[in-house]
Amino acid sequence: MITSREFETYFRRLYLPLGMYALRIVDNADDAEDIVEDTFMKAWQALSSGAEIEHFNSYIYRCVRNECVSFLRGKKEFENIDTIPEVCEEVIDTSFHDARIWKAIDELPEKCREIFLMSKRDGLTNAEIAEEMNISIKTVKNQMTKAFARLRESLSTGHKPFFLPFL
Repeated sequence: MITSREFETYFRRLYLPLGMYALRIVDNADDAEDIVEDTFMKAWQALSSGAEIEHFNSYIYRCVRNECVSFLRGKKEFENIDTIPEVCEEVIDTSFHDARIWKAIDELPEKCREIFLMSKRDGLTNAEIAEEMNISIKTVKNQMTKAFARLRESLSTGHKPFFLPFL
């Protein structure tokens, strides 16, 4: 039986990776977050009712996948269940990898993070960013260099060098 303390530990450790997993399926951050929250609530209710969950990680990932499928069916945007990856080690590892990257991005200084996201997420050029933020192109380049250095440092700490997929 999983205690409330153990459940809280699972929640803290798995919330962001599960969110990244759900985001890959439903392609909307707010919907993904709602799905993960609902899934944890349902899991807690099942545990409170006496359900025995032997492998919680596998269980919660499977539940999130099922909730995503239900969500997409409800929106009539669902064509084929085969397009949604089955839960496996690779899928779980990818969600943890994505979560580490986004956590590191969130820890960048505000201006640096904003410039980095405008470049990498939004696809803006240095000139477009400079114009939008009313700063020089050199400042944009300096902030991007700073962002990459901090991300490499943050993501490589205690691990082999970390590959950033957007480099």
